[in-house]
Amino acid sequence: MRPTLKLMMSHPAHFISLGFGSGLSPWAPGTAGTLLGWALYPLLSAPLSEFVFLAFLVSLFIVGVLAAERTGRALGVPDHGGIVWDEMVAIWLVLAFTPATLGWQAVAVALFRFFDIVKPPPVRWADRSFKGGFGVMFDDIIAAGYALLVLAILVNLFGI
Repeated sequence: MRPTLKLMMSHPAHFISLGFGSGLSPWAPGTAGTLLGWALYPLLSAPLSEFVFLAFLVSLFIVGVLAAERTGRALGVPDHGGIVWDEMVAIWLVLAFTPATLGWQAVAVALFRFFDIVKPPPVRWADRSFKGGFGVMFDDIIAAGYALLVLAILVNLFGI
């Protein structure tokens, strides 16, 4: 089943898990969700301290587990491609540790998308092992970890 605007508007969990509509994109919904997450990052992070923002991300992860579970059941596919809240929370985590320049943020987004799509171990293992809303959210956090690791190496090599 393909998610629709009607489904998205039928419950707050669907609105969230479908990334405020970005998950309805017919082309690369995960990338659309990531890009929307990037665009929203300054609005979410600016008024908060780093610690409060990271605590906020934990709460958004929990909300995502619940929302993705409900939307996955409604769509009949536990990890439907239209569920993009996992990409959004993960990119917010990556951007929280990324130098605040457009260039470094673009590198961070590209790295995250690469690791989310390719799913190197243990991302693929987590994707296959954990089911439901937690599984949807968890593998993207591991992909974010890979992106952060490579980003740290690049920042140390090329400076900011």
